[in-house]
Amino acid sequence: MIPLSVLDLVTVREGASIADSIAVSVATAQTAEAAGYARYWVAEHHGMAGIAGGATSVVLAHLGNATKSIRIGAGGIMLPNHTPYVIAEQFGTLAAMFPGRVDLGLGRAAGADGRLGNALRKDIIGASERFPQDVVELRARFAGQAVGGVESPQASGADVEMWILGSSLFGAQLAAMLGLPYAFASHFAPTHLDEAARIYRERFEPSEFCAKPHFMAGINVLAAESEEEAWYHASSTDQSFVALRTGNPGQLQPPIRDYRAGLPGAARAMLEQVRSVSALGTPEMVRSQLEAFAQRTGADELIVSTSTFDPAIQQRSLELTMAAFA
Repeated sequence: MIPLSVLDLVTVREGASIADSIAVSVATAQTAEAAGYARYWVAEHHGMAGIAGGATSVVLAHLGNATKSIRIGAGGIMLPNHTPYVIAEQFGTLAAMFPGRVDLGLGRAAGADGRLGNALRKDIIGASERFPQDVVELRARFAGQAVGGVESPQASGADVEMWILGSSLFGAQLAAMLGLPYAFASHFAPTHLDEAARIYRERFEPSEFCAKPHFMAGINVLAAESEEEAWYHASSTDQSFVALRTGNPGQLQPPIRDYRAGLPGAARAMLEQVRSVSALGTPEMVRSQLEAFAQRTGADELIVSTSTFDPAIQQRSLELTMAAFA
């Protein structure tokens, strides 16, 4: 059995507060740890009413204190939004607080439009172009090197496992060149999945951080007592994807029965393409779909993404999935 991990957007449900959402993430991380998941990652998003994980390192510190052994990490930090120095300090500090448990997944996208760059006082386009150099700088700071004559005491020697994240071929090439593990966001951008996996493995150059390719693929997962119930609860995330793609993102909405059947043809086709990498249904169905996906991709690890309006359904899905897959 290959390891399963969890990706959490720190979802804000309709009628809930940021504090409510963080409390749900704590309970979900504890559920994942008890069930035997390898990692619990939080994604960085900004300016979105339905996602509360923008202050990613702060959320991770809270989750680390609420758990004991599961690895915690960013899936990911959108590096163009930050300076490498600050991220080195933040994750070096996390590594000091939670030794042997901290992952740092790095993405090249900003995660928002140009207005975010203005709010962050950052040249997002220029920073995106510097992404490879910034990743190398981060690695140097964790190795204890002074970059530009400035040391990073919190980062020096920190045990942080760095990953490259991506949804295109660029990340696959960079991860291979730097000899780093690579995670592909196939749970929402499946188009280049197989090609990215191939390029990463073919071009991988061993490093002191990773002796051989380590590929992780994202997949939407929802296990329930019946197939009908799984599709019903998955409709909340379906609504979020449609809202995002039509320019109206918001908080996670209650589920709707037969939601996809009521969509216009174009919207339904878009949703089916975006959500094509999914495992939904009974635990037995989910196990079969996960095994088929793992065989197709040759993944060394899978990271599951699940958001339901009722947090108890999400947590139960994680338990059912791991029990079936194990």
